[in-house]
Amino acid sequence: MDINDVPQEDSSTYAKNKKAIYAKSENGEISIVGSTGWNVEETATKLALEDLESSAHEAYCEVKKGIKSPLFYYMFKERMDLQLLAETSGFFKWTISRDFKPEVFKKISDKRLSVYAEVLGITIENLKVLEDINYECN
Repeated sequence: MDINDVPQEDSSTYAKNKKAIYAKSENGEISIVGSTGWNVEETATKLALEDLESSAHEAYCEVKKGIKSPLFYYMFKERMDLQLLAETSGFFKWTISRDFKPEVFKKISDKRLSVYAEVLGITIENLKVLEDINYECN
């Protein structure tokens, strides 16, 4: 992309910040140019955020119904998936999936819970209990 073609469409998802974009100058050198975003990227970002919020809502309802443990909801609330939670916690995906079961989750040691809590940025006490939100669950 040429320096003069770097989009400057003031994307609301940038929160008045700029993103570094590599672009080619007139003499062919590659340099970093600040971009305020573009509409296509803004739309894609908003759709991705809506999908994440929907996943968190669905997860919340599954926990509320007793199908999943609070860990399942907090994973989605923090915009993670099973793969990312496994990578950041150091636990295998299959063991995390087991921890999504309420009966297994109740027996997890505080040491293991502390790893989850740290990765999710919450306290162990908050991790053990589903936060109270006015989500409508079917």
